[in-house]
Amino acid sequence: MNLQEQFETQGNWLFKYRGILPLIILFAGIGFLVHSELDCSNFFYHRTFIMDYYTIGCLVICHTGLAIRIYTVGHAPDNTSGRNTAGQVADILNQTGIYSIVRHPLYLGNFLMWLGIAFAVQNFWFVAVFVLLYWVYYERIMYAEERFLHRKFGKTFSDWAARTPAVIPNFKLFVKPDTPFRWKKVLKQEKNGLTALFIIFSTFDIIIQLLQKSYDYNYVLHVICLISIILYCILRYLKKKTQLLNDI
Repeated sequence: MNLQEQFETQGNWLFKYRGILPLIILFAGIGFLVHSELDCSNFFYHRTFIMDYYTIGCLVICHTGLAIRIYTVGHAPDNTSGRNTAGQVADILNQTGIYSIVRHPLYLGNFLMWLGIAFAVQNFWFVAVFVLLYWVYYERIMYAEERFLHRKFGKTFSDWAARTPAVIPNFKLFVKPDTPFRWKKVLKQEKNGLTALFIIFSTFDIIIQLLQKSYDYNYVLHVICLISIILYCILRYLKKKTQLLNDI
């Protein structure tokens, strides 16, 4: 098997199990966070005021990534830009909206979401390893996706790929989306992201306070986390028990 075939085979396998990487990052991050706290090497050990602003900065990075995902999914036609894992799906080739400025906006959004979490661990080496691991992991997935799209759409894909960057957006190329923004689709597909972010940051805050034997919790963060969990439960109920989110 030549190198191209290996990359595509690996990419398709990683695409199928791409939900594993976030779990690896999360558990590794918790391990690094605990280690940093125990040996007092945390960037902001016992400096709560600065830590609060640092946490806000990390959340801004995360929610920038989430906003990219929301914009992408909201304007994406059906059977594109989905959460499918069984195989590649693309009824049409997205070339407008965010896909006019970057070829892989969802993976860019994912990267920023997890980059904010990596920074929240407050360990330089963890951030460095995360960036390297993410690139190696998703490089193969993107390669496999593009091979699939090239076989299906041919010259149309080649022309689009030639002018559109892979992961760093070129805003000068922006073309207005063909499809209107659909909030119901976003609420149906992206409800997990917001809740997961606040649960992770709340968990980090609890771990830090327990290890420091402190009770100076970020209560604003925990209240927002609770609200996001309630919102998630409501949206999940609407998805499972009603048709309110299914008419997309």
